[in-house]
Amino acid sequence: MDGFIPIKTPAQIRAMREGGRILREALLVAEKAVCPGITTYDLDKIVEKTIVRHKGAQPGFKGYRGFPATLCTSVNEEVVHGIPSHDRILKEGDIVGIDCGVYYKGLYTDACITVMVGRVRPEVSHFVKTTKKALKNAIKKVRPGGYVGDISAAIQKTLEDQNYSPVIECTGHGVGENLHEPPEILNVGQKGTGPLIKPGMVFAIEPISAMGDGAVITAEDGWTVVTADKSLSAHFEHTVLVTKKDCEVLV
Repeated sequence: MDGFIPIKTPAQIRAMREGGRILREALLVAEKAVCPGITTYDLDKIVEKTIVRHKGAQPGFKGYRGFPATLCTSVNEEVVHGIPSHDRILKEGDIVGIDCGVYYKGLYTDACITVMVGRVRPEVSHFVKTTKKALKNAIKKVRPGGYVGDISAAIQKTLEDQNYSPVIECTGHGVGENLHEPPEILNVGQKGTGPLIKPGMVFAIEPISAMGDGAVITAEDGWTVVTADKSLSAHFEHTVLVTKKDCEVLV
């Protein structure tokens, strides 16, 4: 997925800013709703109502390649693409990745947070915070004249320095008219490699980590990716615009 990387027009950038504000609101609503006893289905419905309340905004994931929900809710050992369910009740000590997209004015934005449910063990809190830090460090590498490999290298170093594993099979990506556009942004990489970063590009950067060895398998539902060793996984994501000097986080 490293072909032509679209450069967004000023009109597209304005629309993605607006879509990003809607998605940011939706994720904040989801984060506040997370508590022991809530189901992932309930979270999904809360977020869907928040999105469609905005005229012209639609859930970006629902119906995408047949995905049945607004959110991907990935709990504990679930890495990505967890399907919300009446039967999945969050409990104290869980962590849940809440991944969401918004489609607005013909353009997608994409973001994810991992939320700790009630009190979690200190080592789990450190793991989640380190994955969030990996995203922060990666975004620092988004600037004109840099390389996509710089982003990947920052994610890998942040995670591996704390003895966590990047999930290699899951990647970040370009985003805009399509939910997934070039370039592919791996969670491992070398500085100075990959496509050159230019103003007007928009990336969905998403460190995805595991406390174990990082190997993954797909569950029987055909969607949910889980760690093969059942270790915990965390996931954070921002949609980021490359500006003339550095970058702007759209959501």
